[in-house]
Amino acid sequence: MEKNAKIYVAGHRGLVGSAIWKNLEAKGYTNLVGRTHKEVDLLDGAAVRQFFDAERPEYVFLAAAFVGGIMANNIYRADFIYKNLQIQQNVIGESFRHGVKKLLFLGSTCIYPRDAEQPMREETLLTSPLEYTNEPYAIAKIAGLKMCESFNLQYGTNYIAVMPTNLYGPNDNFDLERSHVLPAMIRKIHLAHRLMEGDWQAIRNDLARRPVECVGGDSPEEDIRDILRKYGIGPSELTLWGTGTPLREFLWSEEMADASVFVMEHVDFRDTYREGAKEIRDCHINIGTGREISIRKLAELIVDTVGYKGKLSFDSSKPDGTMRKLTDPSKLHALGWHHQIEIEEGVKRMYKWYLA
Repeated sequence: MEKNAKIYVAGHRGLVGSAIWKNLEAKGYTNLVGRTHKEVDLLDGAAVRQFFDAERPEYVFLAAAFVGGIMANNIYRADFIYKNLQIQQNVIGESFRHGVKKLLFLGSTCIYPRDAEQPMREETLLTSPLEYTNEPYAIAKIAGLKMCESFNLQYGTNYIAVMPTNLYGPNDNFDLERSHVLPAMIRKIHLAHRLMEGDWQAIRNDLARRPVECVGGDSPEEDIRDILRKYGIGPSELTLWGTGTPLREFLWSEEMADASVFVMEHVDFRDTYREGAKEIRDCHINIGTGREISIRKLAELIVDTVGYKGKLSFDSSKPDGTMRKLTDPSKLHALGWHHQIEIEEGVKRMYKWYLA
């Protein structure tokens, strides 16, 4: 990519998009374009076409998506498949119509089968059933990567699909109903810590910034206690969903951004498959650490970081989701990129960011 090329980052305010924007700026790219949801609704095909007509970006990072944790995935099933398919269809379609030189599509490792062999290689895709709780989201992301692959094969485009593992970092979503596991845990443990200390000012400040189901910082104390209790946060005990036994892999979002920019700078579609292959498929690239931690160990790590002294327990009547989901990042390593930040350092950075 040329330093003055016009680069569109779709979802530039989100966890990954904001990190990509920051990484591009740090590397000297000067012509970045972003639009908020209010400015351009990516679900609106006409609005997306008008945007591409006006801006004519040369490169596109498709980091916009409708995302959430296990609770949200299971509740808002229609939203997860419909909204993500619409976003992908509109942005990839207009990128093709407007001759975008290169596009990076960000998916998720939830595309892999529930019982996939661990660690999960790219070739594991579509070999057996998906995990039920996130099946609609996974199908949407599979459609997106296949759209990129198919455009490349039919029209000679250069669209690369990357599948990041569980991400966390600055600008994460801490909504207790819709957030992913790590930011949700950080907020719950923070609130449990403040509740145990009787620090109501800190609790009200937290809810003023991020209300929970319309309960904000100026709500009556009893309403605040009730909503915290609903999410497992008591005066001396915190209860988290599941058994705590599933294993998860986590990648710092700013490293995901660095990997994404690296791929756009150094990797073309022809680099993602074996030359001379009879069938060209599984051209996407895993982005991960290849290391994992149990949900219980992660919770205990956050407890130590926050300084919470109460009891930590798990509600085994709630779903665990996939029991293990570890990526094999060998393809990415062979292309020349490795992660640097381990989970212990990342949790410290995350909590420091949240407090600020």
